[in-house]
Amino acid sequence: MKFSAISEMGLTRQREVVLKVVREAHGHLTANDVFVAAKSKLSTISFATVYNSLRYLKDAGHIGEIPFGNGASRFDKFTHRHDHAICTSCGKLVDIEMELPPDLVKRAAKYSKFKAETLEFTLRGLCPDCVKKS
Repeated sequence: MKFSAISEMGLTRQREVVLKVVREAHGHLTANDVFVAAKSKLSTISFATVYNSLRYLKDAGHIGEIPFGNGASRFDKFTHRHDHAICTSCGKLVDIEMELPPDLVKRAAKYSKFKAETLEFTLRGLCPDCVKKS
């Protein structure tokens, strides 16, 4: 989405900047990463404004959030269902676009006794760069 089209959503200037940062990113940013990039575009923006904007944009369906337990969440320009791989050494996070077997959600629900809504797959291991280093 072009930056000019973002304005048509009725977002504040600060939220427009935060959305632009997330959508132009070549990776999955933490709130601090977004703050640093947003600050370079709008010098008066505060961390609290960035954090609140990320929450608003996520709740409004403009961006995705990838939570990692006690670790910092990462923010994703993609909002459709997709999976991720994270490097256990350097923390690199990449998207995985793959179809899961149709019965996998049903099987997971059966084992957990949860009423399933969605299933997210996270592959943890070493990225190609970390494999080369080891």
